[in-house]
Amino acid sequence: MTTQSHSLVLPYPISANRYWASRTVKPRGGGKSFTTTYVTPEAKNYKAEVAELARVCGIRQPIPGRVRVDFVLYPNRPQDWKTRQRKMGAAWDDSVQCLDLDNTQKVVMDSLKDVVFLDDAWVREIHARRAEPDEQGARLEVTVTSLLAHNPQAILFGAEAAA
Repeated sequence: MTTQSHSLVLPYPISANRYWASRTVKPRGGGKSFTTTYVTPEAKNYKAEVAELARVCGIRQPIPGRVRVDFVLYPNRPQDWKTRQRKMGAAWDDSVQCLDLDNTQKVVMDSLKDVVFLDDAWVREIHARRAEPDEQGARLEVTVTSLLAHNPQAILFGAEAAA
């Protein structure tokens, strides 16, 4: 069995705070109100854009089974980046506004689900980092790689006897 790998350059993701929203619903005939969480129209647009970019890159169906997701988040480089770099040195990019990685992770997993992998339940490894802003602009670079399932406890099923 060979491994599959797909790499995509995606637009800078929206914040998880704008990806999901909640509202309180009061039933028409009375009854107890309840709160529901839903995916916002902005989130649906982002997910549709991710699906279109995946299609353009030749991804026709999600990778089945276990996957590893690697992503690099590039914040937008501000116009005064050289001044910041001169004043702050190597840590200049700490002053750049950027989504935090765990906020980004939730949005990435939801937008790639059913597009590049079947479900985030199949994600076995996640590697993420925030990169220094560069001349290519704000973006999210993602690689999804299939993982082979190993059978470390085959002895429990009599595999040793068959060998």
